Amino acid sequence: MSDTEMLQTIRYTADVVALTPEGNVLLIERGWPPCEGTWALPGGHVDPGETSRAAAARELAEETGVDVTADALRPIGVWDTPDRDPRGRYITAAYAAAVPADTTLSAGDDARTARWWPLDDLPERLSFDHADILRAATASTP
Repeated sequence: MSDTEMLQTIRYTADVVALTPEGNVLLIERGWPPCEGTWALPGGHVDPGETSRAAAARELAEETGVDVTADALRPIGVWDTPDRDPRGRYITAAYAAAVPADTTLSAGDDARTARWWPLDDLPERLSFDHADILRAATASTP
C-alpha cells in the first residue's frame, strides 16, 4: 500500500430521496462545482458529532426548506465507489422521505433552485451517482 493510499481523506455525506405519493421526487440544481448547474438529490456533509440520518434531515431543510424528522427517514443504502465524486473519496448514506405533495419548497444553502420532478420525466442526467440512489429508493416503491 502506498503512502498516498494510507493517507487518503474520506468524506462522509448523507443524501435524501424525498418522494410524494403522486410519484414526484425533490431535486436541487447545484449552485457550486462540481456538477454546478446539474440536478442532484438534496444532501451534504455529515458534521462532527452528527449521525448521517440527522445530517440528511438537516441538509434537506437547509437546501430545500423541507422539514422532516430524522426518525422519519428510511435508510436506502450506502454508496462508496471510490470515483463517485471528482473531489475525492466520498461515502454517502442515502435515505428516503415521504413528503406531502403540497409541500412548499425554498431553495437555500448549496441549491440554486429546488423543484419537484415526476419520476417518469427526470432530467437527462443527475449529478454524481444520484440516478443509482434514486433507482434503489424507488425499486421497492409501488
